[in-house]
Amino acid sequence: MPLDNIIEFNDCPIYQKDSLILSQVRFTLKKGEFVYLIGKVGSGKSSLIKTINAQIPLKEGHAVVAGYELLNLKRKEIPELRKKLGIVFQDFQLLTDRSIFSNLEFVLRATGWKNKQEIEQRIGEVLEKVGLDYKGYKMPHQLSGGEQQRVVIARALLNDPEIILADEPTGNLDPETSESIIKTLMDISEGGRAVVMATHNYTLLKKFNARTLKCQAGKLTEVNNNQPMDFDL
Repeated sequence: MPLDNIIEFNDCPIYQKDSLILSQVRFTLKKGEFVYLIGKVGSGKSSLIKTINAQIPLKEGHAVVAGYELLNLKRKEIPELRKKLGIVFQDFQLLTDRSIFSNLEFVLRATGWKNKQEIEQRIGEVLEKVGLDYKGYKMPHQLSGGEQQRVVIARALLNDPEIILADEPTGNLDPETSESIIKTLMDISEGGRAVVMATHNYTLLKKFNARTLKCQAGKLTEVNNNQPMDFDL
């Protein structure tokens, strides 16, 4: 795999349980590259993301993610691979009984951080990155939907991942807030991390142009953004 490729899939069928969802998947993603993943519900977007993070095992083909070969991935290697990945969920999945700071501290301690000063410093860094420097003391319900999604992005950045996988991160947000979230993700990409963003928000695609991959009819194809795009998905 070329050194600047952080993800590479070559002739990989993607399954959901025993059902073939996508066949002969081929694509590469470079370090610092931002790519949209589009398609109808059930077209394979989430299954591909789950294959990238080893939630769905790869059965055939050749795929490398952050230096790990997915076909021969050992069970003990999965946590190490996932440390190189940051996941941004549509439904936030924040712990509602504790502050934003405590949410982020929980993740760091669960992934082996022990030094209190280093934990506080890292949490401060990621909250500043997403524009929430002074919100760490607040509870999730005290934040707007957009602010909660920024916390989710901060959580994804905690362990300095090489890849961000964002699965419909603007699905529950209003248009203005959605734009601010995509700007944040694009800023993260410009900082050197690869970002894969699955989305149904085609208004954003038109406004914030980027490389686009489309799941349709069991195939993954690249959309030429210089030509009119069929948004009827």
